[in-house]
Amino acid sequence: MAAGTRDDPWLLKTPPGSSDITLYRAPDATPPALICVAGGTELRYHLRAIEDLHQMLKQHGDWMELGNADEQKDAKPGTVEAWARSHDNPVGGWYGIRKGFRGRFANYVTPVLEVLGLVELEHGPRNNRVRAL
Repeated sequence: MAAGTRDDPWLLKTPPGSSDITLYRAPDATPPALICVAGGTELRYHLRAIEDLHQMLKQHGDWMELGNADEQKDAKPGTVEAWARSHDNPVGGWYGIRKGFRGRFANYVTPVLEVLGLVELEHGPRNNRVRAL
């Protein structure tokens, strides 16, 4: 397994398996970030999202729909994507760091939790779900 660093990133696929993504931890970034490169686009999420999402899913205790959505679209209530934007989450709002590139959290962060062995993730063409292990 890759180390999840800039020099040894995770080479993953989105949950439907339709897109290749590269992710790595950047603990020295301000704020510390989980960096995702999808196509030619770089997205940044708070690094603590890995632990926070796992903890939320453990508390949830069952399958949760991903609910992928771009930043400009509303996230379906009760989904991972809605939680990642909620004022009630541990960061008090968006886990995405770069305005205009804050969406698609559920699509890009959940594969990291899967590769780390923290979650079970569905890989259907759409409406995928995740649950903590």
